[in-house]
Amino acid sequence: MSVLPILRIAVPSPLRRCFDYFPPLHNERALFPGVRVRVPFGTRTIVGVLVEVVEESSVAHPRMRRALEVLDDTPLVSSALLRVLNWAVAYYQHAPGEVLPSAFPTSLRRAHPPTARVRDARFHVTAAGMSVELKNLVRAPRQAALLERLRRYPLGAAAVDLDAGIKVWRPTLAVLIERGWVEAAAAAATMSATTFKTDAEPTLNSAQAEAVTQVLTVLGQFQTFLLDGVTGSGKTEVYLQLTQRVLVRRQQTLVLVPEIGLTPQLVERFRQRFNLPIALLHSGLTDRERAQAWRQAQQGEALIVVGTRSAVFTPLPKLGLILVDEEHDLSFKQQDGFRYSARDVAVIRAREERVPIVLGSATPSLECLYNVQQGRYRHLSLPARAGEATSPALRVIDVRRQPMRGPISRAMLDAMTHHLSAGHQVLLFLNRRGFAPTLLCHACGWIARCTRCDSHLTLHQNSRQLRCHHCGAERPLVETCPDCASTELRAVGAGTERVEEILAELFPGVGIARVDRDSTRRVGALETLFDGIHALRYRILIGTQMLAKGHHFPGVTLVGVLNTDQGLVSADFRAGERMAQLIVQVAGRAGRGERAGEVLIQTHFPGHPLLRVLLESGYAAFAQAALLERQEARLPPYSYLALMRAEAPQSEAPLRFLNAAKEAAGITRSVQLLGPVPAPMEKRAGRYRAQLLVQCNNRTTLHRFLDEWLPRVEALKVSRQVRWSLDVDPQELY
Repeated sequence: MSVLPILRIAVPSPLRRCFDYFPPLHNERALFPGVRVRVPFGTRTIVGVLVEVVEESSVAHPRMRRALEVLDDTPLVSSALLRVLNWAVAYYQHAPGEVLPSAFPTSLRRAHPPTARVRDARFHVTAAGMSVELKNLVRAPRQAALLERLRRYPLGAAAVDLDAGIKVWRPTLAVLIERGWVEAAAAAATMSATTFKTDAEPTLNSAQAEAVTQVLTVLGQFQTFLLDGVTGSGKTEVYLQLTQRVLVRRQQTLVLVPEIGLTPQLVERFRQRFNLPIALLHSGLTDRERAQAWRQAQQGEALIVVGTRSAVFTPLPKLGLILVDEEHDLSFKQQDGFRYSARDVAVIRAREERVPIVLGSATPSLECLYNVQQGRYRHLSLPARAGEATSPALRVIDVRRQPMRGPISRAMLDAMTHHLSAGHQVLLFLNRRGFAPTLLCHACGWIARCTRCDSHLTLHQNSRQLRCHHCGAERPLVETCPDCASTELRAVGAGTERVEEILAELFPGVGIARVDRDSTRRVGALETLFDGIHALRYRILIGTQMLAKGHHFPGVTLVGVLNTDQGLVSADFRAGERMAQLIVQVAGRAGRGERAGEVLIQTHFPGHPLLRVLLESGYAAFAQAALLERQEARLPPYSYLALMRAEAPQSEAPLRFLNAAKEAAGITRSVQLLGPVPAPMEKRAGRYRAQLLVQCNNRTTLHRFLDEWLPRVEALKVSRQVRWSLDVDPQELY
């Protein structure tokens, strides 16, 4: 009598376990791990992922239900990617039914069949379109811009090619087709060898050439490289040269970037070099666009895949190389739900796929530098800027007892005047949007506070609103104090809106571009601002982190950092590292052209030891000093952390649960449980929060403890009174 196989399925639920089912009746499809299975779950019918086929189950046979349908003929993910997903389930202690669907677009998480092979039309410029003089289209700038872009693609441009550079192009395309300048044709079913041949490549300097050579020697093997290159050193050119070698082998390259805002410019560099389909994967796409890009990648049609965090789980049958740009960036860490680090998952994926991975940064994370010291990563250094560009000079402005115009010192204004008079551009960095972080009554001391969070409401003068930047609450700006009816309401502190207003008064007639989340909300707004910056219509640039990372502004010769003090006095042990990274990153926007750059940093703490090391000896020396501090304090990367968070509408419930969880751990010598304590911002979005920190000097010991502890926590009755989660390797202790 044959034994009926049992399907172990990851079912979408918050439970940290898989569920066992009998196979469907009359099933004719193979039962391979990685296929989707439709199953009954409670009173619903949902789609799960087959993890493995086993012979025995702990569930009694009379209680076990039968799966309804196997949805796929072949697995949608490879065995290597399935191992990565299972690793993530175990390492991050998360529900498999929420982890495994990360590899699929939204449509495939339902019972929809995989879409047919993607053969979108490609749009070609006709002979008539090639003969058009663009300068004659001065009254039709959109037609000129689209025609110019289409001419860059001799084999035709797909919709995704146009999306990367022009937000609204379909109506204009219809006009070009009607005029006979453009025609649509089906995409070629095969890709010829000439498709990925490039024009003349830029000459690499010795450091770039050495980096490329080191990686090429291990193609087809697993090795992690840290590409440590100063801003402007040509890391992207190294990425391009490596990608070309991988394309010659007919393999795929996965490129991860931390934010959507950095995707278009990097994709454009790849498109200029390679006339190939490039799959884009990020949260700004529609479900249909994401599904099409996913299918191109999964079928091996897209040989270059560029995406943000979640793209690390994309199925890639021909994977040959993984590139992670700005590896230090906090955006690679998912901060809610399935809390994973895309950078760390990418390293595990490279190991399972047996391919090299390059982690690039001008300011490498201390964890990566520690792994270099331990011999786990190989270090590739690009110590100088590419071409004729030189590194900018950094100087501190001590603002103590100095006259200020808002957050801007007189010395900063004088430097701005000098650079603007020379015809250059100036960039001011302030990581605080809005007009002012606090609205205060001068008569009685009332402060506009968020009723749902332990925070002040930020004044947004342009929209006449008070907004909470933590929960998103908004309300109209009040004209009188609600406590004493005084009209003496004053804005305290300064954000990017206020800086823009001050500079408009001081530099009349000078174009000012403010780049933050508020000014770029509209579709296409960011691209419009960047076009104006490159065309020198804007001479003064003001922005938050959106402006600090990865952008190339050759006209900028002065960068001013208006406030570094928060990173110097924060209770977060990572604040100093992030402050240094931000200073170096924003400083890298200066002097990227032929003209020398200057960076001025305002602070009330000019003698701070880490700041002095950074400015006098550079980021490498700063990182070594910071690593020594971490080692003495036994903080990561010299120890390992997990943070248990709890929240509830009642203030007592989170601490009550966490105290019970701590008691459930029992007495352990190898693991420390610190707390519980209220979160630094205890009330957020109407819920009270607390946290319990778990610290251990050995990673394996920590995970062994978590494996034993969490089932006890889940069994606690008080666990039903709170919403709780575990964050392994937390990046923010809030």
